[in-house]
Amino acid sequence: MFSCRVGSIADIEQIKNLIWLAYSQFKGVISEENYKKWEQNLNSDATYQHLFEIGTCFVCYNNSQIVGTGFLIPRGNGTKMFQNDWAYIRLIGVHPNFGGKGIGRQLTQMCIDLAKEKGEKTLALHTSEFQDAARHIYENLGFEKQKE
Repeated sequence: MFSCRVGSIADIEQIKNLIWLAYSQFKGVISEENYKKWEQNLNSDATYQHLFEIGTCFVCYNNSQIVGTGFLIPRGNGTKMFQNDWAYIRLIGVHPNFGGKGIGRQLTQMCIDLAKEKGEKTLALHTSEFQDAARHIYENLGFEKQKE
């Protein structure tokens, strides 16, 4: 069983460790160069501090252990991948031992609900072909592929 709440800056260490655990399982399916970029970015406190500064974090936990997390970033924070007038979801991650329990779906839905509440017009996210479980969740929640 798990519960969810808005995350706080005090959660950074657990979030960082969880995200690395969740994403590092793809080591064998991405290039070594991209894996090293992930490693540097996902293990940096600055990455999460920045996301907390601009967005809202959600966490799901079991007892006191964070087992899932994700961020909603509001419009006005464009990147190379996301237009400035888009809100977007970043770093949905679930502890591998808690996969298949609805945590990823719950976190994504929390981001969608907050985006609607805030009046966001476009909500985007990025995933990859090898992230089958995530793609399945996103497609079932109504996301459609726009770019390859």
